[in-house]
Amino acid sequence: MTRIKICGITREQGLRAVANSGADAIGLVFYAKSPRHVSVPQAAQLARAVPPFVTVVGLFVNPSVEYVREVLAQVSLDVLQFHGEESPEFCAQFDKPYLKACRVKAGVDLLQCATRYAGAQGLLLDAYIEGTHGGTGEQFDWALIPHDLPLPVILSGGLHAGNVAAAIKQVRPYAVDVSSGVEAGKGIKDAAQVAAFIKEVKDVDLQLSR
Repeated sequence: MTRIKICGITREQGLRAVANSGADAIGLVFYAKSPRHVSVPQAAQLARAVPPFVTVVGLFVNPSVEYVREVLAQVSLDVLQFHGEESPEFCAQFDKPYLKACRVKAGVDLLQCATRYAGAQGLLLDAYIEGTHGGTGEQFDWALIPHDLPLPVILSGGLHAGNVAAAIKQVRPYAVDVSSGVEAGKGIKDAAQVAAFIKEVKDVDLQLSR
């Protein structure tokens, strides 16, 4: 079963649509430069509205220790997700499970990344776009992902209902992560696109299990 994370939730309406469609996790973005950024009070309100058995993930990009602790004091997060140049020691100091994002391009050693961040729950693989830290909606070459990575792979980067089945067939990730691919506008999730994406994931899982 491929797990599904819908990232960049900014509104309760979108949150309800995502949870009702069967997503396993939602992502809240604590990065001021992102169009999907949420304030700490906004995130706290959204986290309180999350139904049982849906994981709440907080996304950070090169934050200060103080900022992460401020967020954790006010927002009920289950998992931290780091998208910058944070060290393994930095990521591990908050007594929370964490995911480490690696931006993929030719020449990036994902085995080395997995070894360096061996304490992570998984590696989130996104497209490498110069000057950004993800959230671009760009797809990368899935053939660059080694089959023997020692950590669970969360596949991100340009996924949508039209390509997620092919992605799962090729990569066989632990989970898929989508943001812009299910939006009517930046940060505004579209219930129909969310439902279509999740249906594609479940349908291809069923095919692969036969």
